[in-house]
Amino acid sequence: MAIKLIAVDIDGTLINDQRQITPKTVAALKQAQAAGIKVVLCTGRPMTGVEAYLEQLGLNNQDQEYVISFNGALAQSTSGHVLVSYTLSFADYADWVNYCLKTGVHSQIETRDYIYTTNQNLSYYTIYESELVSMNVRYRSMDQMAREQGNYVIAKAMMVDTKGKIDHALANLPADFKKRFSIVRSEDFYLEFMHKNASKGQTLDRLCQKLHIKPEEVMALGNAQNDNSMLEFAGTGVAMGNSVPATLKVADITVADNNHDGVAEAVNKYALN
Repeated sequence: MAIKLIAVDIDGTLINDQRQITPKTVAALKQAQAAGIKVVLCTGRPMTGVEAYLEQLGLNNQDQEYVISFNGALAQSTSGHVLVSYTLSFADYADWVNYCLKTGVHSQIETRDYIYTTNQNLSYYTIYESELVSMNVRYRSMDQMAREQGNYVIAKAMMVDTKGKIDHALANLPADFKKRFSIVRSEDFYLEFMHKNASKGQTLDRLCQKLHIKPEEVMALGNAQNDNSMLEFAGTGVAMGNSVPATLKVADITVADNNHDGVAEAVNKYALN
């Protein structure tokens, strides 16, 4: 069945290690658009970290083009109309951040406008994330967060620390967390917590229903655990050559890595053939 929608992760997939979309990949995705295929960026990033790539692909500020951000917590048109929104309650956040404090893991939340952290000594990984997604960081004490809780729309919460600390925190998670949150590890140093219904796969499913596109008409490309749900949803799940083992396992197809135009390879072979 012909591909009608291509869902593409950004980091480690669409962009190379220099954070660039190569000319070959741009050309392939624009050719897909010209053929009437929807191109939807599906990312853990907030919109501030997506807009430059949407612009490069000619997708920004349009009512009929779409993006999935925050690992599925938000789906919207690239002009800003929200179609799907899953957010965390302050009560869930408070329990989660208390666990982070107990285990000595740095933490942060992301809203549509800012990264917030209760860690006065910022984690290196918070600073890295801020630069990566072009979003400013604001420090708030937990007391301030509680007093101002009505001001925060929490898209996702993140543990941001060394691999060893994240491993320990993950191994000792309270049992109810797995029921209360959707949990994905997007990097060795990032463990992300969203609303229990939020995932790239589930939100992509909802978007496709709105667009009357069947799963078998979807090709999804990714490289990490947070991409697995959309690769499993799509009729054609594509893992990049640089993918983690769990993503390679769920994929239907493996292509070249993100530094060797794997996205262009997949589009040319399986969407434009």
